[in-house]
Amino acid sequence: MMIDFNIPPFAGTEPEYMKQAALNRKICGDGPFTKKCQAWISEKFGLPASFLTTSGTSALEMSALLCDIRPGDEVIMPSYTFCSTADAFVLRGASLVFVDIRPDTMNIDERLIEDAITERTRAIVVVHYAGVACEMDTIMDIARRHSLFVVEDAAQAFGSSYKDRFLGTIGDFNCFSFHETKNFSMGEGGALALRDLAYRDRAEIYREKGTDRSRFFRGQVDKYTWQDYGSSYLPSDINAAYLWAELEVYDRIYGDRMRTWNEYDRVFRPLAGEGLFEVPSVPAECCHNAHMYYLKARDLGERTALIRHLKENGVLAVFHYIPLHSSPAGLRFGRFFGEDRYTTRESERLVRLPLYYGLSDRDRGRVIEAVLSFYRRA
Repeated sequence: MMIDFNIPPFAGTEPEYMKQAALNRKICGDGPFTKKCQAWISEKFGLPASFLTTSGTSALEMSALLCDIRPGDEVIMPSYTFCSTADAFVLRGASLVFVDIRPDTMNIDERLIEDAITERTRAIVVVHYAGVACEMDTIMDIARRHSLFVVEDAAQAFGSSYKDRFLGTIGDFNCFSFHETKNFSMGEGGALALRDLAYRDRAEIYREKGTDRSRFFRGQVDKYTWQDYGSSYLPSDINAAYLWAELEVYDRIYGDRMRTWNEYDRVFRPLAGEGLFEVPSVPAECCHNAHMYYLKARDLGERTALIRHLKENGVLAVFHYIPLHSSPAGLRFGRFFGEDRYTTRESERLVRLPLYYGLSDRDRGRVIEAVLSFYRRA
């Protein structure tokens, strides 16, 4: 049987909690399970406010609204990311300025950001690839000196940290994803986390179709009305019930994924030292969340052959992003600052191995053996 690249996490209590949500007769947004999840996230990460959203994309769109992005503004971000990172700001009329990545972490190269800033720059968007932190102290210092917002796209980094600070708590506006491919899932969903409570009222209005409905339910106004632009970013409480089942066993899911990551690393890191391939680099000040384990082949040809070999041996492995700056939309909405030394080259080498909650020891061993057999044959 084929070993899947990903299987969504399932703690076991999801059906019961989803049934409870239905019986509560409050299955729309901001029901009991939504509030439980938001409180858990705020308490776990020490945040003044967090909001479940319909997706990580929705959280990014809310961030763009909170940054007050307007046509003509520029936003700096890596090209090696999912299109949602860019879409949220393009929808507000921004021009994208793509900056090269570091080859060790696949994150934006913090040393290139400052030179990319112009008088039109409004925000820096960082993406913590594979749950490994960007160099946040440097980036926050640049942002402060130039009066820029920092948005953390922490879609892959739920539970990761940088210098003992959780990712998704350092930037001005911070976005998580609970898509089925993430460590914790509600099918489709995400969350927006705020570092500064001063933005809470605006975030609530944007999330509630531009109304002050949240204040109405708290008894702060006697009726709610249309206050500003916004959209419907509230997830169903049934989705939140699914997520709550997993947050309750956070340590169990985290530990299970970490065991797989560590076993891959135990076997593959010595071979990387022999020059067969490269493995993930985790700086000493970073604590990752075992979101992803990847290998970097020598080039595109070897990667293609490796993925084909793994599939022939019952292992579904995949590559990742096509750099945004080379896509049709990227060419329309953005420009690459400086030289593309690493973004394209590194993206063409990377292959992601199966890693999910519940991956058995036997199947993990099959993945390892399939990789080893390819390099023995080569």
